[in-house]
Amino acid sequence: MKVGILGDGLTSLALAKMLVNKCIYVDLLSEDKAINYSQSRTFGITKKNFDFFTHKILDIKKISWKLSNIEIYTENLPNQKILEFKKTNSKIFSIIRNDQLYKNLNIDLKSNKFFKKKSIRNNNFSIIEKYNLIFNCNKDHSITKKFFSKKIEKEYKSVAHTAIVKHQKIDNQVAIQIFTKLGPIAFLPISNSETSIVYSINTNKSVDLESLINKYNTKYSILKILDKKSFKLKSLNLRNYYYKNILCFGDLIHKIHPLAGQGFNMTIRDIIDLSKLIDNKIELGLELNSSIFYEFEKKTKHRNFIFSQGIDLIYNFFDQERKIKGQFISQSLKYLGKNKYFKEIFTKFADEGLSF
Repeated sequence: MKVGILGDGLTSLALAKMLVNKCIYVDLLSEDKAINYSQSRTFGITKKNFDFFTHKILDIKKISWKLSNIEIYTENLPNQKILEFKKTNSKIFSIIRNDQLYKNLNIDLKSNKFFKKKSIRNNNFSIIEKYNLIFNCNKDHSITKKFFSKKIEKEYKSVAHTAIVKHQKIDNQVAIQIFTKLGPIAFLPISNSETSIVYSINTNKSVDLESLINKYNTKYSILKILDKKSFKLKSLNLRNYYYKNILCFGDLIHKIHPLAGQGFNMTIRDIIDLSKLIDNKIELGLELNSSIFYEFEKKTKHRNFIFSQGIDLIYNFFDQERKIKGQFISQSLKYLGKNKYFKEIFTKFADEGLSF
């Protein structure tokens, strides 16, 4: 059998690598446009997802920066830590640059005999008949617009600003997130001398990002602020994941606010579930066909929707507190954060998502 994957972003490459590792022939189908990921774009990966990715897709130990704790603050309670997440004798989270992972996946796949990259036009529908299964990760392809237009979307009226801070060398293994009057800002270490910044600001107007970073930085002796980028924020949940032999994947089926660093983690959890479904078919000697798409949607759709709504609820809580300049939510979370059981539940939720 042969599988086609539409798109050539991180999700497409990770999905392709998982499939070729099972000796499944994969064609990556995309236009001849090079993807240039900004060096300031990073993502966090939970311990469970890190272990899966390293053992089942690609070893990412050398390009990851492990974190020992995550600390949460709010501007309404200055200098008071409201939540802290850490695991004894274990790293809770890792940070990876998008451009580094993209490069490493490309290099690995190019030398794999089960993998080919082919150029196609975005209005090419003939591929539907050429492949047993198609995974669609391309939001701009005509197939997406024709068969997958029904979705639940929310515009946050916010802009995410990213940058890389170069600073004097320190022991840099603690991520910090501060809920400010303008929105959440995250300081995500990527080495002992560099930290990635993600600041989701509740305005579409231009801002002085460097001044804001300096205002909320209490830890680093900053030397330079580089590679500043920005993009609008919205959430998305696709109503139907598949059509016949085509399954949408990654950001096409769910997109969430970056405040909890869970976007790509949701995609990896989907890859884990898909991998298990494929393994079950192979072990039983059954043909791989579109029935796995039905099973995949049945297993993940409601879980993904509830999880994304949970992230949205967290955002709304802090956004309301920001608007009314109150402290009730922050004080409540600070109190709950002292409860060992609550912290264990919340840490498991962040690491593993929802389990039904």
